[in-house]
Amino acid sequence: MQSNQAEHINRARLSPAALEEPLPAEYVEAEESFAEFIKSKSLDDYVSNRPAPVRLFESAVEKALSSISPPGNKGVKSHSSQADACARLFLQRVLYRINRLKLFWFDDLKNYDNERSAYLRQMRERIERVWQACELSLLDVATLMGENVSAALLRRASYDVSPPPSTSGLYFRDHVGHVGYRRLLAIASLDGLVEASQLSRTLGGVSNDIHSMLTRVLVEEYGGGKLNRKHSTFFNAMLNELDMRTEPEAYFDLVPWEVLAGINHSFLLSERKRFYLRYVGGLLYTEISVPAAFDNYRAAAERLAMSAAARGYWELHIREDKRHGHWMLYDIALPLAARYPADAWEITLGYDQQKLISERSGASVARSAQAAELEATHQRSLRQSAA
Repeated sequence: MQSNQAEHINRARLSPAALEEPLPAEYVEAEESFAEFIKSKSLDDYVSNRPAPVRLFESAVEKALSSISPPGNKGVKSHSSQADACARLFLQRVLYRINRLKLFWFDDLKNYDNERSAYLRQMRERIERVWQACELSLLDVATLMGENVSAALLRRASYDVSPPPSTSGLYFRDHVGHVGYRRLLAIASLDGLVEASQLSRTLGGVSNDIHSMLTRVLVEEYGGGKLNRKHSTFFNAMLNELDMRTEPEAYFDLVPWEVLAGINHSFLLSERKRFYLRYVGGLLYTEISVPAAFDNYRAAAERLAMSAAARGYWELHIREDKRHGHWMLYDIALPLAARYPADAWEITLGYDQQKLISERSGASVARSAQAAELEATHQRSLRQSAA
């Protein structure tokens, strides 16, 4: 791991939880306005007239972009200040609202009237340009370009398949309570209930051995076409077991910006065929690392005496993703590196970037779970004092 990436991850390590500050009213009002006018019958015509809601929204976007990256993009700011965190949350929520239009939610067809809006495309690219510059600044790209890609991938995979437990992983394995475990499921449900949907968007095109193996990974994620075997069905069962809401996006307001950034990053890479190698590198890291990460969640469920249904999703992934990781490395990533020798370093870039995003995301979920536990303890104290 390069020095600037290591420094950033150290800043993101689990720290004593504190209740998170709400978004400033300006960002809340701007997002609410955006969520409404994005449904306009003809969005591009609507925004061309520059009504007040559009001006309000764009002003908030400009402020947020300036907050995370100074003019000229010199000295990209850290993610540590509360103002920057609020700006990142606002921007990632806006990006998610745009990106979700690329998936079908079996809802009102009118919700997709603006899925090809030029305004939404321009807004997405405007945010992504600054955000991705911030993300890339955390990696030593020049060093990655000079590595032997095959050796680098083999070395990384060997380490990440069984890494030392992280601070956040140890928290879940050894300390999280029922309230914190429910918070984990609430946040993870945003992605868990529509699992692998971005992977499906990379499969169009000519067939070959690499394409066939990626298709095999997708088919297993989707349970071979049988709903009761689909991975998201297992996640749904965990939510049902704990009497939690099972409709997609039910807990959207609890999701930290770091988790949203991971989802939006996957949308970006899967939608741009030029980023195909980066996407494969990111998916390789995910499939390699998930068994070890999810083992901590499984251990938490066992320690909390959860039923088999309340931990089945973790166990399924631990079992299947060991196989998927092997496929991704030997049947997809390494053959791609041989096919594109001049660009193969982008696979390693995608791998390292996904590792950074995933570790940062995991730490944010642990902080949120801790905050939920502290809030529950505080509420119990208030009730006891009042009794």
